[in-house]
Amino acid sequence: MAAHSSKKVIYAALAGNSLIAVTKFAAATFTGSSAMLSEAIHSLVDTGNQVLMLYGLRRARRPADDIHPFGYGPELYFWTFVVAVLIFGLGAGVSFFEGVDKIRHPEPVTNPVVNYAVLGAALVFEGWAWFIAFKEFKKSQGSQGFLAAVHHSKDPTVFTVLFEDTAAMLGIIVAFVGIALGQVLDMPVLDGVASVLIGVILTAIAALLAYECKGLLVGERADSETIAGIKRIALNQPVVKEINETLTMHLGPEDVLLNLSLDFDDRVPSEEVEKAVSEMEIAIKEAFPEITRIFIEAQSWTMHRRSQVTAADPEAGTAEVE
Repeated sequence: MAAHSSKKVIYAALAGNSLIAVTKFAAATFTGSSAMLSEAIHSLVDTGNQVLMLYGLRRARRPADDIHPFGYGPELYFWTFVVAVLIFGLGAGVSFFEGVDKIRHPEPVTNPVVNYAVLGAALVFEGWAWFIAFKEFKKSQGSQGFLAAVHHSKDPTVFTVLFEDTAAMLGIIVAFVGIALGQVLDMPVLDGVASVLIGVILTAIAALLAYECKGLLVGERADSETIAGIKRIALNQPVVKEINETLTMHLGPEDVLLNLSLDFDDRVPSEEVEKAVSEMEIAIKEAFPEITRIFIEAQSWTMHRRSQVTAADPEAGTAEVE
């Protein structure tokens, strides 16, 4: 379901951006507007980004093998990080270059009406793609604020497209205002200023995306509600005395790895422990289908604490654990 929603959002953005990019390049060539050229390059970069995200989704779905026993889920996070780099390196970089060049060598924009028409149409297309992305994003937002929902989201494709479309709409408005003010005030330098501002917008979006993708690449745990639910299921087993440690990590939006260290009642026979482990695995996967791999280890709380101390300070390995 999540992959289907992601593809829907990406395809919508891909269709809109590819058409917009061609139209913007034609308008930039015809009118000589630096802001329009920046916008055209921005749309071209966005089109390439959507292709990369589709590629990342396909690569992430590959089954596990001997070299990657936990699958290829993190590839989606890698390619989304590449998208953030491209937004900054190509989109923002070219916008800054074109803007500074136009500020240093201002030239009047010819036939600005063409730019207005193209920017108006682009705003409609971008608005349509933005609405689709926002609608999908709202499904997972819940009661959280916007930025909090982005921070806790484990599917970067939807919020990446949402950020790209937001940046595109802001860029269109900036380009429109810059071209219009340059014409009204007879100050062609404002066209270059608009291009620089577009670069600033893209830099901010790229930085935010890179920050969020970095966390996913490094490895983020499951949400607090999921972890609390796992603990409840474990403690519902009479043979479990205590939970030593609950470790989770997202390998993909719907692919979570769980490692559960439990202290079992020493008086219970091994058959009962094995039965409890099987029941816990079934119950956890039924309650949280995104948890695809579960490893449950039996270890006394004292020995677990001792191993934690040893890991933190190897010289303290023989120390008593109080």
